[in-house]
Amino acid sequence: MASLVTARGVSKHFGAVRAVDDVSFDSEKGRILGLIGPNGAGKTTLLKALLGLTECDGDLSVLGLDPFRQRKKLMQQICFIADVAVLPRWIKVSQALDFVEAVHPNFTRSRAEELLKQTKVQPGAKVKELSKGMVTQLHLSIIMAIDAKLLVLDEPTLGLDILFRKEFYANLLNDYFDEERTILITTHQVEEIENLLTDIMFINDGKILLDSTMDELGETYIEVMTSGENAQKARGLRPMAEAEMFGKSAMLFEGVSREHLEGLGEIRIPSVADLFVAKIKEARR
Repeated sequence: MASLVTARGVSKHFGAVRAVDDVSFDSEKGRILGLIGPNGAGKTTLLKALLGLTECDGDLSVLGLDPFRQRKKLMQQICFIADVAVLPRWIKVSQALDFVEAVHPNFTRSRAEELLKQTKVQPGAKVKELSKGMVTQLHLSIIMAIDAKLLVLDEPTLGLDILFRKEFYANLLNDYFDEERTILITTHQVEEIENLLTDIMFINDGKILLDSTMDELGETYIEVMTSGENAQKARGLRPMAEAEMFGKSAMLFEGVSREHLEGLGEIRIPSVADLFVAKIKEARR
Protein backbone atom coordinates (compact mmCIF):
# COMPACT_ATOMS: atom_id res chain seq x y z
CA MET A 1 0.00 0.00 0.00
CA ALA A 2 1.33 3.45 -0.92
CA SER A 3 2.34 5.61 2.03
CA LEU A 4 0.34 8.74 2.74
CA VAL A 5 3.32 10.23 4.61
CA THR A 6 6.92 9.33 3.85
CA ALA A 7 9.87 10.78 5.78
CA ARG A 8 13.50 9.89 5.12
CA GLY A 9 16.31 11.48 7.11
CA VAL A 10 14.22 14.53 8.03
CA SER A 11 16.10 17.01 10.22
CA LYS A 12 15.54 20.54 11.49
CA HIS A 13 18.18 22.43 13.45
CA PHE A 14 17.91 25.74 15.28
CA GLY A 15 21.53 26.66 15.76
CA ALA A 16 23.07 23.87 17.82
CA VAL A 17 19.66 22.51 18.82
CA ARG A 18 18.48 19.49 16.85
CA ALA A 19 14.70 19.82 17.08
CA VAL A 20 14.18 16.96 14.61
CA ASP A 21 17.15 14.66 14.09
CA ASP A 22 17.31 12.22 11.16
CA VAL A 23 13.67 11.09 11.40
CA SER A 24 12.36 8.41 9.04
CA PHE A 25 8.90 6.80 9.02
CA ASP A 26 5.92 5.90 6.85
CA SER A 27 2.19 6.25 7.49
CA GLU A 28 -0.48 4.66 5.31
CA LYS A 29 -4.08 5.72 4.76
CA GLY A 30 -6.74 4.41 7.07
CA ARG A 31 -4.47 4.56 10.14
CA ILE A 32 -4.53 6.47 13.43
CA LEU A 33 -0.98 7.38 14.43
CA GLY A 34 -0.10 8.64 17.90
CA LEU A 35 3.03 10.82 18.16
CA ILE A 36 4.07 10.78 21.81
CA GLY A 37 6.85 12.76 23.44
CA PRO A 38 7.64 15.08 26.37
CA ASN A 39 7.72 18.86 26.03
CA GLY A 40 10.57 19.94 23.80
CA ALA A 41 10.88 16.49 22.22
CA GLY A 42 10.39 17.74 18.64
CA LYS A 43 6.69 16.91 18.15
CA THR A 44 5.61 20.43 17.21
CA THR A 45 8.55 20.98 14.85
CA LEU A 46 7.82 17.67 13.10
CA LEU A 47 4.15 18.62 12.75
CA LYS A 48 5.13 22.00 11.30
CA ALA A 49 7.31 20.22 8.74
CA LEU A 50 4.42 17.90 7.78
CA LEU A 51 2.13 20.92 7.40
CA GLY A 52 4.64 22.86 5.31
CA LEU A 53 5.10 25.54 7.95
CA THR A 54 8.86 25.07 8.17
CA GLU A 55 11.49 23.89 5.71
CA CYS A 56 13.66 20.95 6.72
CA ASP A 57 16.51 18.81 5.47
CA GLY A 58 15.92 15.33 4.11
CA ASP A 59 13.06 13.93 2.04
CA LEU A 60 9.46 14.52 3.15
CA SER A 61 6.34 13.71 1.18
CA VAL A 62 2.73 14.16 2.34
CA LEU A 63 -0.01 12.95 -0.01
CA GLY A 64 2.65 12.82 -2.73
CA LEU A 65 3.47 16.53 -2.29
CA ASP A 66 6.38 18.50 -0.91
CA PRO A 67 4.75 20.16 2.13
CA PHE A 68 6.87 23.31 2.08
CA ARG A 69 6.92 23.98 -1.67
CA GLN A 70 3.38 22.77 -2.44
CA ARG A 71 1.66 23.85 0.76
CA LYS A 72 -1.32 25.59 -0.85
CA LYS A 73 -2.29 22.44 -2.75
CA LEU A 74 -1.57 20.24 0.28
CA MET A 75 -3.78 22.24 2.65
CA GLN A 76 -6.79 21.52 0.46
CA GLN A 77 -6.48 17.89 1.58
CA ILE A 78 -5.48 18.37 5.24
CA CYS A 79 -7.23 19.53 8.42
CA PHE A 80 -5.39 20.74 11.50
CA ILE A 81 -6.47 21.40 15.09
CA ALA A 82 -3.94 22.91 17.51
CA ASP A 83 -4.07 22.89 21.28
CA VAL A 84 -4.73 26.63 21.34
CA ALA A 85 -7.83 28.02 19.65
CA VAL A 86 -6.84 30.26 16.74
CA LEU A 87 -10.27 31.70 16.01
CA PRO A 88 -10.55 35.46 16.71
CA ARG A 89 -12.44 36.03 19.95
CA TRP A 90 -14.71 38.65 18.39
CA ILE A 91 -15.90 36.47 15.50
CA LYS A 92 -19.34 34.84 15.59
CA VAL A 93 -19.80 31.11 15.00
CA SER A 94 -21.73 31.78 11.78
CA GLN A 95 -18.92 34.06 10.58
CA ALA A 96 -16.37 31.33 11.25
CA LEU A 97 -18.39 29.04 9.00
CA ASP A 98 -18.57 31.83 6.38
CA PHE A 99 -14.79 32.11 6.41
CA VAL A 100 -14.09 28.38 6.09
CA GLU A 101 -16.70 28.08 3.33
CA ALA A 102 -14.93 30.85 1.41
CA VAL A 103 -11.39 29.47 1.70
CA HIS A 104 -11.73 25.67 1.69
CA PRO A 105 -13.07 23.99 -1.45
CA ASN A 106 -13.92 20.72 0.33
CA PHE A 107 -15.99 22.24 3.16
CA THR A 108 -19.69 21.32 3.38
CA ARG A 109 -21.41 23.99 5.46
CA SER A 110 -24.65 22.07 5.92
CA ARG A 111 -22.70 19.22 7.49
CA ALA A 112 -21.01 21.57 9.98
CA GLU A 113 -24.36 23.15 10.89
CA GLU A 114 -25.87 19.71 11.41
CA LEU A 115 -23.05 18.75 13.78
CA LEU A 116 -23.31 22.02 15.70
CA LYS A 117 -27.00 21.40 16.33
CA GLN A 118 -25.92 18.44 18.45
CA THR A 119 -24.04 20.82 20.78
CA LYS A 120 -24.89 23.93 22.80
CA VAL A 121 -22.90 26.16 20.43
CA GLN A 122 -25.22 28.78 18.96
CA PRO A 123 -24.62 30.30 15.48
CA GLY A 124 -24.94 33.85 16.80
CA ALA A 125 -22.55 33.38 19.71
CA LYS A 126 -19.12 35.00 19.66
CA VAL A 127 -16.03 32.87 20.25
CA LYS A 128 -15.21 34.84 23.41
CA GLU A 129 -18.55 33.73 24.87
CA LEU A 130 -17.76 30.04 24.41
CA SER A 131 -16.05 27.74 26.89
CA LYS A 132 -12.89 25.97 25.77
CA GLY A 133 -14.92 22.79 25.38
CA MET A 134 -17.41 24.55 23.14
CA VAL A 135 -14.61 26.06 21.03
CA THR A 136 -13.24 22.53 20.58
CA GLN A 137 -16.72 21.36 19.54
CA LEU A 138 -16.81 24.18 16.98
CA HIS A 139 -13.39 23.16 15.62
CA LEU A 140 -14.42 19.52 15.45
CA SER A 141 -17.67 20.35 13.65
CA ILE A 142 -15.70 22.35 11.08
CA ILE A 143 -13.04 19.73 10.41
CA MET A 144 -15.55 16.89 10.23
CA ALA A 145 -17.34 18.87 7.52
CA ILE A 146 -14.17 19.01 5.41
CA ASP A 147 -13.43 16.12 3.08
CA ALA A 148 -9.75 15.79 4.04
CA LYS A 149 -7.43 12.82 3.65
CA LEU A 150 -5.23 13.71 6.63
CA LEU A 151 -6.30 15.13 9.99
CA VAL A 152 -3.56 16.47 12.28
CA LEU A 153 -4.48 16.97 15.95
CA ASP A 154 -1.96 18.70 18.22
CA GLU A 155 -3.05 18.21 21.85
CA PRO A 156 -6.70 18.63 20.77
CA THR A 157 -8.25 18.02 24.20
CA LEU A 158 -5.75 19.93 26.34
CA GLY A 159 -7.59 21.72 29.16
CA LEU A 160 -10.89 19.93 28.60
CA ASP A 161 -12.66 17.93 31.29
CA ILE A 162 -12.93 14.17 30.91
CA LEU A 163 -16.51 14.25 29.55
CA PHE A 164 -15.53 16.57 26.70
CA ARG A 165 -12.41 14.49 25.99
CA LYS A 166 -14.35 11.23 25.78
CA GLU A 167 -17.01 12.85 23.59
CA PHE A 168 -14.37 14.37 21.30
CA TYR A 169 -12.69 11.05 20.52
CA ALA A 170 -16.00 9.18 20.23
CA ASN A 171 -17.24 11.70 17.65
CA LEU A 172 -13.94 11.54 15.82
CA LEU A 173 -14.16 7.78 15.42
CA ASN A 174 -17.88 7.51 14.73
CA ASP A 175 -18.40 10.52 12.46
CA TYR A 176 -15.06 11.13 10.75
CA PHE A 177 -12.57 8.28 10.59
CA ASP A 178 -12.72 5.67 7.82
CA GLU A 179 -10.31 3.51 5.83
CA GLU A 180 -9.62 6.34 3.38
CA ARG A 181 -8.55 8.87 6.03
CA THR A 182 -5.53 9.07 8.29
CA ILE A 183 -5.38 10.78 11.69
CA LEU A 184 -2.18 11.95 13.38
CA ILE A 185 -2.53 12.81 17.08
CA THR A 186 -0.06 14.29 19.55
CA THR A 187 -1.07 14.30 23.20
CA HIS A 188 0.20 14.01 26.76
CA GLN A 189 -2.93 12.07 27.77
CA VAL A 190 -1.61 8.78 26.42
CA GLU A 191 -3.96 6.54 28.38
CA GLU A 192 -7.02 8.07 26.73
CA ILE A 193 -5.98 7.40 23.14
CA GLU A 194 -4.04 4.13 23.21
CA ASN A 195 -7.17 2.08 22.45
CA LEU A 196 -7.88 4.30 19.43
CA LEU A 197 -4.45 3.98 17.83
CA THR A 198 -3.35 1.65 15.08
CA ASP A 199 0.24 2.92 15.13
CA ILE A 200 2.49 4.73 17.59
CA MET A 201 5.74 6.68 17.58
CA PHE A 202 7.79 7.90 20.54
CA ILE A 203 10.00 10.93 19.99
CA ASN A 204 12.58 12.45 22.32
CA ASP A 205 15.33 15.00 21.68
CA GLY A 206 14.30 15.00 18.03
CA LYS A 207 14.88 11.27 17.56
CA ILE A 208 12.34 8.48 17.05
CA LEU A 209 12.64 5.99 19.93
CA LEU A 210 9.83 3.72 18.81
CA ASP A 211 7.90 3.28 15.56
CA SER A 212 5.44 0.40 15.71
CA THR A 213 1.94 -0.78 14.99
CA MET A 214 -0.12 -1.45 18.11
CA ASP A 215 -0.31 -5.12 17.13
CA GLU A 216 3.48 -5.37 16.95
CA LEU A 217 3.73 -3.63 20.31
CA GLY A 218 1.91 -6.49 22.02
CA GLU A 219 4.20 -9.02 20.38
CA THR A 220 7.49 -7.24 21.15
CA TYR A 221 6.95 -5.94 24.69
CA ILE A 222 5.76 -7.99 27.66
CA GLU A 223 5.28 -7.02 31.30
CA VAL A 224 5.57 -9.56 34.11
CA MET A 225 4.35 -9.11 37.69
CA THR A 226 6.55 -11.34 39.83
CA SER A 227 8.13 -11.72 43.26
CA GLY A 228 10.56 -13.77 45.32
CA GLU A 229 12.64 -16.43 43.60
CA ASN A 230 10.79 -15.92 40.31
CA ALA A 231 11.79 -12.26 40.37
CA GLN A 232 15.45 -13.26 40.53
CA LYS A 233 14.97 -15.60 37.59
CA ALA A 234 13.19 -12.87 35.63
CA ARG A 235 16.03 -10.40 36.27
CA GLY A 236 18.34 -12.92 34.64
CA LEU A 237 16.47 -12.27 31.38
CA ARG A 238 17.54 -8.60 31.58
CA PRO A 239 14.33 -6.51 31.74
CA MET A 240 14.52 -3.05 30.19
CA ALA A 241 12.69 -1.58 33.20
CA GLU A 242 11.58 -2.63 36.68
CA ALA A 243 9.30 -1.01 39.24
CA GLU A 244 7.87 -2.03 42.61
CA MET A 245 4.07 -2.29 42.67
CA PHE A 246 1.86 -3.67 45.46
CA GLY A 247 4.74 -5.65 46.93
CA LYS A 248 5.68 -7.20 43.59
CA SER A 249 8.14 -6.36 40.85
CA ALA A 250 6.74 -5.20 37.52
CA MET A 251 9.34 -6.00 34.86
CA LEU A 252 9.18 -4.87 31.25
CA PHE A 253 10.87 -6.97 28.59
CA GLU A 254 11.67 -6.27 24.95
CA GLY A 255 12.09 -9.13 22.49
CA VAL A 256 11.88 -11.89 25.10
CA SER A 257 9.54 -14.69 24.08
CA ARG A 258 6.43 -15.38 26.12
CA GLU A 259 7.60 -18.99 26.58
CA HIS A 260 10.66 -17.81 28.55
CA LEU A 261 8.47 -15.73 30.87
CA GLU A 262 5.62 -18.14 31.48
CA GLY A 263 5.65 -19.51 35.00
CA LEU A 264 7.56 -16.51 36.38
CA GLY A 265 4.46 -14.45 37.17
CA GLU A 266 1.45 -12.70 35.73
CA ILE A 267 2.07 -11.82 32.07
CA ARG A 268 0.37 -8.84 30.45
CA ILE A 269 0.79 -6.29 27.68
CA PRO A 270 2.33 -3.10 29.08
CA SER A 271 0.43 0.17 28.85
CA VAL A 272 1.66 2.73 26.34
CA ALA A 273 2.39 5.11 29.23
CA ASP A 274 4.62 2.57 31.02
CA LEU A 275 6.42 1.71 27.79
CA PHE A 276 6.92 5.39 27.01
CA VAL A 277 8.50 6.06 30.41
CA ALA A 278 10.77 3.03 30.03
CA LYS A 279 11.91 4.11 26.56
CA ILE A 280 12.65 7.66 27.72
CA LYS A 281 14.70 6.41 30.69
CA GLU A 282 16.53 3.97 28.43
CA ALA A 283 17.43 6.77 26.00
CA ARG A 284 18.77 8.95 28.81
CA ARG A 285 21.11 6.35 30.30
